[in-house]
Amino acid sequence: MVDLFSKLKMEAGPLAKYSHLPDDYFFFPKLEGEIGPRMKFNGREVLNWSLNNYLGLANHPEVRKADADATAKYGLASPMGARMMSGNSVLHLEFEKQLADFVKKEDAMLLNFGYQGVLSIIDALVDRKDVIVYDAESHACIIDGVRLHMGKRFVYPHNNMENLEKQLQRATRIADETGGGILVITEGVFGMSGDMGDLKGIVELKKKYNFRLFVDDAHGFGTMGKTGAGAGEEQGVQDQVDLYFSTFAKSMASIGAFVAGPKNILKYLRYSTRSQIFAKSLPFPLVIGGMKRLELLKTRPELKDNLWKIVHAIQDGLADRGFYLGPTKSPVTPVLFKGGVGEAANMAMDLRENFHIFCSVVIYPVVPKDVIMFRIIPTAAHSMADVEETLTAFSELKHKLDEGFYRKEELVSVTKGM
Repeated sequence: MVDLFSKLKMEAGPLAKYSHLPDDYFFFPKLEGEIGPRMKFNGREVLNWSLNNYLGLANHPEVRKADADATAKYGLASPMGARMMSGNSVLHLEFEKQLADFVKKEDAMLLNFGYQGVLSIIDALVDRKDVIVYDAESHACIIDGVRLHMGKRFVYPHNNMENLEKQLQRATRIADETGGGILVITEGVFGMSGDMGDLKGIVELKKKYNFRLFVDDAHGFGTMGKTGAGAGEEQGVQDQVDLYFSTFAKSMASIGAFVAGPKNILKYLRYSTRSQIFAKSLPFPLVIGGMKRLELLKTRPELKDNLWKIVHAIQDGLADRGFYLGPTKSPVTPVLFKGGVGEAANMAMDLRENFHIFCSVVIYPVVPKDVIMFRIIPTAAHSMADVEETLTAFSELKHKLDEGFYRKEELVSVTKGM
């Protein structure tokens, strides 16, 4: 037997040579100042492409006023208690009605957090007789929800409809034996690749197989579709999505989430979703602020228009300069390079320290060992000047990578001034 804590060691690995840097340089970095395209990192201003503030609502004056007024009136404690016991209100019910109407579902339920909400919804929907089939590139909240499932579960390669059908055939045989059902889970927009889930292809399979579809559309809500109602609206199949989920942490620039679907299923979830039953309800300022954000989403189409203006400018500009962006069909903009973890660290430092641009760098095991991903998140608050500055920086970054500059053990030009 060993002491449990003795096993909990973090290996520095390829980042060991940067051990002199603060722990919050690569991991848990601190961005300071008002939320927006220009913030401070490591004591200096950077052009920030790392916030999921798609519609620029985080610092919208009407949003700031609604948040402040609600906080002044109610404080952060009200209502006190879980929704089932003492934390329900007419405001929560009204927000749920507005959300359901917007995504064209019969009913909706507020959730405190997206991650725990998805986890708990999956847990509530299935038992050991049921079968889950899910996309291989699903978010961690889906993966962890699936792990809780005591029955069979099958994964299909990302958006591979031929393989999904094979998994549905396997799932059908098992469900016929157990007397259970089948739940298919995917995302509307995948947060790393920016690719949309093939919702149209999935619902086409409903003609042949009996299953229910649960879609996590965290990155699609507010950004995709004619009205911003998400990937289902974008693909013309919103009515075939049985349960629609989104967080408020992306386009809505807030905290919380919701799930929407048939009224009878939502009633069941209200009594069965453990992350809500045993948790304090959303405070009034988040509910009132959420309604103001939804109002702006519905009544100010220019917010989404401005977002897509920036999206097209930066994605087209990168593509014209020979960068590979993968299969993205959304604002999520992954810029992919060939290289190892050490090169990725050097590139990230160069980008931050010398070009004063901050965006998330993604390395193995999230991407393959020889792939480096910089994920750019455009927002409606960015400008065309921000786009041009970033295109220039990435062109230089690519040139230096091709020249082998980032394979050096130490980059004096990168670390100067630190």
